[in-house]
This record gives sequence, structure tokens and C-alpha cells, in this order.
Amino acid sequence: MGGIPKFYTRFIERYPDVGAAYQDLAKACKEAGPLDPKTAELVKLGISIGAGTSGATRSHTRKALAAGASHDEIVHAVLMATTTLGFPNMMRGLAWVQDVLEAEDSE
Repeated sequence: MGGIPKFYTRFIERYPDVGAAYQDLAKACKEAGPLDPKTAELVKLGISIGAGTSGATRSHTRKALAAGASHDEIVHAVLMATTTLGFPNMMRGLAWVQDVLEAEDSE
């Protein structure tokens, strides 16, 4: 499974104060409510697909797997986007997710 994107790592190295503030905000958001880590990552996955962001979709797929989500649960979360975002947007997100799931299967 892929690690942290190099672009993100370089950003954090170049702007450590901004990176720390971003990471603190992300942590505070995760801890602000009752969602368990797996559910939180599935929600973030759906948001990423809705935003049309390839990198975030791939990242939250990896994070969902690390939080214990199964391939079926991840794909189900993607399918839920169909009626809200439309079939083409769901398919785009599914392609990004499948890339991560297939890479994980080959490891």
C-alpha cells in the first residue's frame, strides 16, 4: 500500500508551521464527534469523491483500509455517491479507489 505522497511530505518540510496547524486541525475535527475511525474515513472518502480530488480519494481509501474497512465496505461507500453525484462522478471515484485496492492486492 502506498505511503504518504511525496508532494505532501515536501510541503510539510517546506512549511512546517502550516503543516503542523493543518495536522492539528485534522486531529481536532476527528476528535470532535462520536464517529469511529473507520466510519470517519468512509465519510472522508465520500467527501473526496464529491470534491473530485484524486489524491484525497486515494489517500482516504488507504486510510479506510488501515482503519479496518473491507474492500466491500469501501466500494459500497463509493456506490452511495451515484444518486447524489451522478454515475460518471461515481465511476471516476471508483476508478481511483480500484487503483488503490488493486495495488494493495498485489502487495
